Amino acid sequence: MFLPRAKSLLRSAAQATAQARAAAQPHRIIVGYTTGMIVTPAVRELRREHPDADVQVTHLDWNRARQALLGHHVDAVVTRLLFPTDGLHVTILYDEPRVLAVPVDHRLAGRKSVTLDDIADEPMPRLRHSDPAWSAFWRIDPRPNGRRAPDGPFIDALEDKFELIASGQAVAVMAGFHGSRLRPDITTVPLENVEPSHVVLATRAGDRGRLVGAFRKLAEAYLTAPST
Repeated sequence: MFLPRAKSLLRSAAQATAQARAAAQPHRIIVGYTTGMIVTPAVRELRREHPDADVQVTHLDWNRARQALLGHHVDAVVTRLLFPTDGLHVTILYDEPRVLAVPVDHRLAGRKSVTLDDIADEPMPRLRHSDPAWSAFWRIDPRPNGRRAPDGPFIDALEDKFELIASGQAVAVMAGFHGSRLRPDITTVPLENVEPSHVVLATRAGDRGRLVGAFRKLAEAYLTAPST
């Protein structure tokens, strides 16, 4: 009976300590970003507008954005949205279409677009120990007709899927734009009638720090969809 209360007290103490340190360092902000996200334009402008500020940038694993924010390891994160947002303030910066990644010699390579019917029997990688909602979104599983996405091999890291795709063992749904090249032996094709991925800026709800607010405005102004 005592254990869960003790854990709760320790978590509260850790958060209080982090908040006190943040309050004592009003001129510091740590901006996190996940793979594929570019924060340089907004960070550069923040440093120009606030030359007295200590602006730091750090890379986060794709599934660590929420924990890093709530644990006060970072103050803002630019990432793709597909995680619980309670306790967070989330701003959508832009949308990325979802595309199909295939080997360059695949039967669908070079098409202007493909549908889910075109890939009904194509196996898709499965990331071991992934969040079910995340996996469902990126595998589009189940499909609108209720059919389950065919299972491809398991992988332990997102980067492993590129080798599976290039070797013809699977195809994968990714965020990107038509014609983007991941590596010379992989190409992408637009997917029709599929909800896009949202690139967002996430901060802690209720964080009214001046640097956090300044970075939010700059992110909205400078972190926009890449030109296609």
